[in-house]
Amino acid sequence: MWRNMIIDCHYHLRREILPIDQLLAQMEAEGVDQIALIAEDMGSHLPPISPKFEAIGRFILTHRIFNGLSPKMYSRFTPDGDYTTPRGVLKIIQDPDNEPVFSAIINYPKKFLGWIYVNPNGQNDLMQEFNKWVDSPGVVGVKAHPFNHRFPPIDLLPVAEQISALGKPMLLHLGFGSHGDYRALLKAVPELKLILAHAGFPKYAKFWKDIKSLPNVFVDLSQTSIVDEKITRDVVKYLGVDRCLFGTDGPFGSKGQNGQFDLGCIKRRIIKLFPDKSDQEKLMGENFLKLINL
Repeated sequence: MWRNMIIDCHYHLRREILPIDQLLAQMEAEGVDQIALIAEDMGSHLPPISPKFEAIGRFILTHRIFNGLSPKMYSRFTPDGDYTTPRGVLKIIQDPDNEPVFSAIINYPKKFLGWIYVNPNGQNDLMQEFNKWVDSPGVVGVKAHPFNHRFPPIDLLPVAEQISALGKPMLLHLGFGSHGDYRALLKAVPELKLILAHAGFPKYAKFWKDIKSLPNVFVDLSQTSIVDEKITRDVVKYLGVDRCLFGTDGPFGSKGQNGQFDLGCIKRRIIKLFPDKSDQEKLMGENFLKLINL
């Protein structure tokens, strides 16, 4: 690997939405050198919500007056563990399949890296799933989703200890209440390099304040529906460019004129908001390269 690479640290491999050949074409067109892939974790796909309602959702999440309302709005799950939205029920895959991710890396080793996706509430044994993939080429760390899979991060302790010993990070999409309590995990594994997805969704500035003094905790800037320009600008200003990472959460979020996911949207946002070339290099690749210990 070399300096000044542009790396999307957060992308879900959903080939039925964006086939790999089309993803590779977008990477070439947008100047994205590598993508860290995440296994598919949703078994259904819902129509996009309008930008107006996305903005309303961000307003509710980022204003203290709505602290009591946010969990009720964003934590509506069925008894089977699927997510209920105004547009329908979103099927949550409890045991994401890591095999397609690492097959893609074998086929395109210069283009793709991979997260090992684990769920302590799934049917697959946590450590067996980790050990199955940890020696694969291109492993960058462990991804887990306390929000969708409904568990406190401390349940990841055995795998957190192992990935920390390898000097690689853990990427978490946090939730509310105990599902957002990453501090218990850090207390148990204080050297763990931790990345909070989507600029610290769902608590944003509260999490930023909590992690300000924790140099081994970072945020990614992925997903246009829950991370807008203001949130992006604010978190980079508060934590500093060294603690923030370029990611897209593709193939969800911003759509181009052709109706496909727009891989370059957040890259262009970063360039617009942070014109300093050194800052851009850190945000869009350098910071992530330092974390993944490849």
